[in-house]
Amino acid sequence: MKKTTTLFTISLIFFLSQLTAQAIYFPPAGNWQEKSASEYNYNFSEAVEFAKSNEYSESRDLRQAILKGFQREPYHQLLGPTKRRGGPAGLILKDGYIVAKWGDTRRVDMTFSVTKSFLSTTALIARDKNLITGFDEPVINYVWDDTFEGEHNSRITWENLLHQNSDWSGQLWGGFDWADRPPGDQTIDEWRSRELHEPGTHFKYNDVRVNVLAYSLLNVFRKPLPKVLKDEIMDPINASQSWRWFGYENSWTTIDGLKMQSVSGGGHSGGGIFINTEDMARFGLLFMNNGKWEGEKLISEDLITNAVQASTTNSNYGYMWWLNSEGSRNMENIDSDIFYAAGFGGNFIIVDQKNTMVIVTRWLEPSKLEKFLNLVYNKN
Repeated sequence: MKKTTTLFTISLIFFLSQLTAQAIYFPPAGNWQEKSASEYNYNFSEAVEFAKSNEYSESRDLRQAILKGFQREPYHQLLGPTKRRGGPAGLILKDGYIVAKWGDTRRVDMTFSVTKSFLSTTALIARDKNLITGFDEPVINYVWDDTFEGEHNSRITWENLLHQNSDWSGQLWGGFDWADRPPGDQTIDEWRSRELHEPGTHFKYNDVRVNVLAYSLLNVFRKPLPKVLKDEIMDPINASQSWRWFGYENSWTTIDGLKMQSVSGGGHSGGGIFINTEDMARFGLLFMNNGKWEGEKLISEDLITNAVQASTTNSNYGYMWWLNSEGSRNMENIDSDIFYAAGFGGNFIIVDQKNTMVIVTRWLEPSKLEKFLNLVYNKN
């Protein structure tokens, strides 16, 4: 009798776990079921109208917007492709279902630094596959050309690169680390001769160093990162075939006798991921569900947990995901547990695991994000 009861209990637990897992809807390729927001006691009409009427204020000609946005950086130039953007677009998911949408959600556009969250995901894949045995290891153990040579660079770990606190010093694809978003009160000579910070002690948002991470991961996988992302993430989540991930015209290297492009972590100098709104939402849904898609583990849950923990140098930054914890970027009326990918021009993927929601908004004036989310959650 005891054995029968135990088997029944195990079966019940399994049934309930399967029932819970099936509560999230995972859209098949090329299709997405919609539900009315009212089924969940939400009304997103005001939020949608706000997003549509608060379009990013700079030019839809992104070449001009980029050059204007980074005009004070010495030697800045466009090295990767760009694309004229569309208008405001977005999706709100609840339990995986579309409960609100606006604009052309299948238009492919640049996504700028949202790319960084895709890039860090390839690092999680490398860790899951044990290609990297620990993010606390020095990257020089894996990348043994001169990229990490020297007393300073040789101490940089994978986690330093993921947290953007490596203070890597050097030049990659013609870009100097010191020339990326330099302080406004210093001269070029002062930027060049600055004192380096110990790796892991100073946060600096820096695209050259992000590109160093992409190059390092290319050396680990020994195949292009877009191929890794496609095979391991985008195809399993039934994404479209329309997204692309670009590097620069000069970011080519040879690995195992094959010429490969090292991709960029954003569109700062062109390139990065070009993608539609629906594919961004699928990616967000995967993270909302802790790395599982229809019961299949694509990313380990513990790695996602680590990816959205605050670094010691920036309470609002994890592994290239922004956090809403206490800090300079805190949105005080919004739940502290959300995390989000953010890109130039107002591109956002907001992941809300607590409420099983994903919110994607594109070409929203960046300063309006908090107000938009207040309207989504009906907060004053």
